[in-house]
Amino acid sequence: MTVADISRPGEAAPGKAEALERLLAAARERHAEFAGQTHVSADVIELMKQAGVYRAMVARRFGGDEMHPSDFLRLIETISEADGSTGWVASFGFSAVYLSSLPLPTLEKMYANGPDVVFAGGIFPPQSAVPVEGGVEVSGRWSWGSGCRGADVIGVGIKVEGGGPTGGLPLIAVMPASSIEIVDNWNVTGMQGTGSHDMVVDKVVVPQEWTFIRGGASSLDTPLYRYPSMPLAAQMLAVVGLGVARASLDCLITLAGGRTSITGAPTLADRAYVQTDIAKAEAALRSARAFFYETTDAAFAQLEAGAEELDLTTRSLLRLASTNAAHVAADVAGTVHRLSGTTGIGADHPIARYLRDAMVVPQHAFLADGTWQNAGKIILGLEAAPGFP
Repeated sequence: MTVADISRPGEAAPGKAEALERLLAAARERHAEFAGQTHVSADVIELMKQAGVYRAMVARRFGGDEMHPSDFLRLIETISEADGSTGWVASFGFSAVYLSSLPLPTLEKMYANGPDVVFAGGIFPPQSAVPVEGGVEVSGRWSWGSGCRGADVIGVGIKVEGGGPTGGLPLIAVMPASSIEIVDNWNVTGMQGTGSHDMVVDKVVVPQEWTFIRGGASSLDTPLYRYPSMPLAAQMLAVVGLGVARASLDCLITLAGGRTSITGAPTLADRAYVQTDIAKAEAALRSARAFFYETTDAAFAQLEAGAEELDLTTRSLLRLASTNAAHVAADVAGTVHRLSGTTGIGADHPIARYLRDAMVVPQHAFLADGTWQNAGKIILGLEAAPGFP
C-alpha cells in the first residue's frame, strides 16, 4: 500500500504525506532499536504527530481531522507493514473517540494547545478510587500500557466507592503522564517495541470532570463519535495484523525467486506446494481485508445517513470482521514461516519477526477465540456475553 492509498482524494496535506514517508522509513529501519529498548523512540512519536496520526480522530472543532474510520485504519495498516510495534502504538490515535466521552469543557482544555495529544492507558483490573475533595484519589497498578513511554496523558481503570452506575463498562480516570510511574517489564516474544509496561499511580487526585465511562455516550454528535468505540478498538488492533501479514507475504514472494536449497532442490518459486500455498494465503488475506473494510464502510455510511447508533447485527459484524482479520493474518504469517524453510527460523530474519508480531494480535482479549462464539450467538438470535459487541 502507498501513502496515496490511505486517504480519500484531496484530504492528505503535503506536509503530512512527507512526514508519513519519514515515519515509514524510520519504522522499517529502526524496528530492532524499538524492540531492544521495548518502546518506540520519542523522535518517531514526534513523526507520528507530524504525520497527523494523533489528530486524525480528533474533532474538527478542536483542530483535528475527524477522519473516516476506514481512512485511519488504512493509515495504521500501512504503518504496520513497515513495523508491527510502530503500527500498534500508532493505532491508539483512535483514543480520541474514547476520550470524546469526557465533558466538553474538559475536551476544550485537553486540546487547548492543539489536537496532537498522545493518549495511552491501562484499564484492567480496575482499581478502587476514593472520593475526596476535588475529585477521586487514585492509586494502583495497571498492566498493558501500550505506548505509555510516549504519552502526554494516561487513563487508568477505576471503580469509585459509592459511585453511580456505569452500565457494566469501566470508568477511566485521565491524568498527565507525569503523574504515572512506569515499571519497565515488557518482556515478550512479539510486538516487542510497543512499550506495554505496567503503570503505577500513588494517591493522585483526579477531578471528576476528567473521568469518563469507556464505551459510554460521546459528548460530540457527529457520525465519527456515534461509531461504537468498543468495536472500533478491536478494529484498530486487528488491522495491525493485516499490515504485518501483508509485509510477511510480500517478503516471501521476493525471497522465493532466489531461494535455493543446498540439496539442489528447485527454487521456492518453482515448487508446486509453494505456488499453491502462496495463492491460498494471498486469497485468504485479501478476503479477510475486504470483509473488514466492507463492514467498516457500511457501518459508517449508516451513521452518515443519520442513524443515531448502529444496530446489534452491524456492531457484531464489525467485531466478527476484526476477529477474522486477526486470525487470518496470523495464519498467513504462519504459512509464510513454514514455506520459508530454514531461512525463516533465524531470530533476526524479517519473516521470524512478522510471525512473532502477527501471533500476538489474536491473543488480545478483543480478538480472542471467545469472540467467535459471541458473534455466532448474535447471528443465531441468541444473547451474547456482556460487553459484546
